[in-house]
Order: sequence, then structure tokens, then C-alpha cells
Amino acid sequence: MKKRSSTYFPLVILLLCMSVQMKASTLSRKQNKPQAALLQLQDTTILGFQEFLGYVKRHHPIAKQAELLLDEAQSNLLKARGGFDPKIEVDYRRKDFKGTEYYDELSGVFKIPTWYGVEFKAGAERNEGSFLDPSLTVPDDGLFSAGVKVNLGQGLWINDRMATLRKAKLFEKQNTAERDLQANEILYKASLAYFEWWQKTREVQVFEDILETALIRERGIKISAREGDKAAIDTVEASIATQTRLLSLEQSRIDEVKSRLTLSNYLWLDGVPVELQETVVPQDELMGSIDVVLGILGSDLDEFSIENHPKILALNFKLDQLEVDRQLKVNKLLPKITAEYNFITSEWDQTNTITQDNYKAGLTFAYPIFTRKERGDVRLAKVKIEDARYSLQAESLVLRNKINAIFAQLESYERQMGIITQLASGSQTLLNAENRKFDLGDSSLFLINSREVKFIETQLKQLEIMSKLYTSKADLFRSLVISPENL
Repeated sequence: MKKRSSTYFPLVILLLCMSVQMKASTLSRKQNKPQAALLQLQDTTILGFQEFLGYVKRHHPIAKQAELLLDEAQSNLLKARGGFDPKIEVDYRRKDFKGTEYYDELSGVFKIPTWYGVEFKAGAERNEGSFLDPSLTVPDDGLFSAGVKVNLGQGLWINDRMATLRKAKLFEKQNTAERDLQANEILYKASLAYFEWWQKTREVQVFEDILETALIRERGIKISAREGDKAAIDTVEASIATQTRLLSLEQSRIDEVKSRLTLSNYLWLDGVPVELQETVVPQDELMGSIDVVLGILGSDLDEFSIENHPKILALNFKLDQLEVDRQLKVNKLLPKITAEYNFITSEWDQTNTITQDNYKAGLTFAYPIFTRKERGDVRLAKVKIEDARYSLQAESLVLRNKINAIFAQLESYERQMGIITQLASGSQTLLNAENRKFDLGDSSLFLINSREVKFIETQLKQLEIMSKLYTSKADLFRSLVISPENL
């Protein structure tokens, strides 16, 4: 893969390391030689949790897609501001019939809309023709005007332009919160994939260690059986135990491969998915770094504020947009009253010719008698607001209870970790003692296998609880919608 920037240098080195086939002992298919089943990696490359999430945040398509929400909001805001752009309008009409010029009309106007329902205008017109409307007659040099148009009813305090711009500003804030939610979600899912990969990799290590012990024990029993110190049947039992451990190892390797492929779904570079190779392993210890990487270090339930949560902020911004719609609908109940006044002059460069005696004014009025459409729109707007408020209340309660449950879950898993650690230590002690007794001839292979099975169960249970603890920390990261600054 071609390196495009020095920023990608660490990952390029990682990919080169992954692409190299490491020398390792292969699995033998020959019978009576199960010890050859051990796979010893000579070299490995560690993919740290922080490094992994950093690549996800910078290169994953969904993470980049989240940034498009801001571009969309800014584009809508630009479009809404266009409603207040000055405009130039030109109207030209001409009619000639059988050599007679009926009329030749040319008019132009420059409009400047303002925030409230006031519009400033400046225009010019020049008309001529044999059958020209008398009201359109102007001096030979044309007629110039300057004035103002005011909405006295609908559109004075709020109109479509104002509502669109206000909603666009709220939509930008809403999309910022939505961007945080979407970016947090992809990091959360990637974290779960990493924890699953970490757990399955550690399970493989557990079975590899157990298999190695079983192989050593089997060789020792075979030697003792040949010398007459052990019964021949013990070699069969030892071989069955070894094959059982080998089968468990193969099953754990399949799970590890699946988890590694799942993790590969979150690794991208320059729009190209990256496949994680077998020589790449997760970092050995996560407990000391996971809180720092996820940004939840020092998180306290007492300091949590539901009002500042991005999901609640997004719902509030949506509610504010609905309120703007309601205000606009209420404004539609007012009559349409438009007043217009323009000074007119035939000499635009002579300011002393602009007087109150020369003007053009107008007043329009319109109002529906029953206002059923307008009143229906207001009711619908109120229904939408009430619906959004109920959703906000329900979501606030669900979110608050969910975060309380996660904190309680974290405390429980931390206590469980203390218990399972003691169980694992005790199982290890019992297994070691049983092995010493077996070496002295005071125990049996059956008891050793029983102790070993119990030891395996506690080891796997310890990894499971540890993975659940990590998952709960990721759940807290997701519920608080934290944006890590160290990635």
C-alpha cells in the first residue's frame, strides 16, 4: 500500500508487519504426536486499544459520515440566509402590431429585505407607446422611485424567511449533537469488538498453556508406564485429556479468528478496509488504560447533568424548531395588511426633487372569514410540540435510569472481579498441590483432570467477567456520549 502521508506511517509499519509470514511450528497431523499442535509465534505486533480507536475515529467511513451532518446543517443555514439577500428584478414588455407600437414597458427594482417584515425598494421605469395605459405614462427620461414596504399584520414579527433562518440555526446545533452521538456510537461498537477480540485471544492463551501442561504430563506418564511405575491404562486417560485440551484450543482459535475478522470491519485507511493478520495481538493489560482512552476517568454520577446530554440537547433543539413553527402558524391568524410608500421623481440625481407631493402609495388587506385552515395548523403545531415534550420526558427518564444502572453494574463487576480473582488463585493452588501429590504417588490422574477442568472454568470465568467490566465501561462511555480528546 502506498504511503500518502507521514501521518499514516505507524499504520503502514503495522500493515507491513502483518503482511510478513512469521515462522512458526505447524500443526502435525500424525498420530501419537499431539505435542506438535502447539503454535509458537516468534514475532507479534501489538495493536493497542488507544491506537485502534484513533484509527477508527480518523478513517472509518461512519466516523467521516458523522462530519457530513455539520456540512448539511451549514448548507441549510446558508440557504436560509439567502432569503435575506438583496434582489434585482427587471420586467420588460413590448407589443408591435402592423407597424404600430402599442407599448414598450421597462421597469426595474432593487429590493433589500430586512429581518422583520420591512422591505426597502428602489426602482426605475420607462414606458412609451401609442396605446400605453395612462397610469404608466412617465417622463421621457423615465421615472425613479425609492420607498418601503411594510407588513403590518402577518409577517411583521415573524414570517417564512425569519422562521426558516431561525430553524436553520437550531438545526445546526441539533446536527452538532447528532454528530457527537453518531461518532460516539461507532467508537462504542469498535470498543466492543476490541474487547471481544481481547477476550478470545486470552482464551487461546489459556488453552495453549493448559495443552502444554497436558503434553508434558502425558510424556511423563508414558515414560513411567514403560518403566512399570504407572499402569498402561493411565496413558490412555492422559491421551484423552490431551486431545480434549487440543479440541478446546481449536475451538477457541476459531472464536479468535471470528473476533479478529469482526474487528477488521472497523479498520480503514484512505477509504480501503484493512484486514488484521494473525501476527497482530491486542495489548495485554486494559484495566489501567481503558478509563483514560474512553475519557471516563473520574466520572461521577453526582456530577452528571441530564440537561447537557447530547441526546437531550438534540431533542430540545427539535422542540425549539417546532415552537418556531407554532409561532409562524399563530401569526397566520392575523390579517394580511401590507402598506407601501414610494417617493417618485424624474430626476434621480437631484435630491431636492424628492418631496411628499410626489409619491406612490398603496394598502392591501386580506383575511379569511372562518380561518379554519389557520386554526387547524395551529392545533397540529401544538400536538407536535406536546408529542415532542412527552418524548423528551420519557427519554430523560430512560437515560437517567440507564446511567444509574451502569454505575451500579460497574460496582458489581468490580466486586465480582475480586471474588473471581480469589477463586482463580485458589484453583491454581489446588491444581499445583494435586500435581505434587501425583508426582509423589498420592493422587490419581482423574483427580488432576478434575482440578484442571475447574481451573479452566475459573480462568474462563475471570476473562468473561473482565470483558463484561470493560463492556460496562464502554456502556458508560456511550451513555454519557463522551468525545475522547486523546484519540
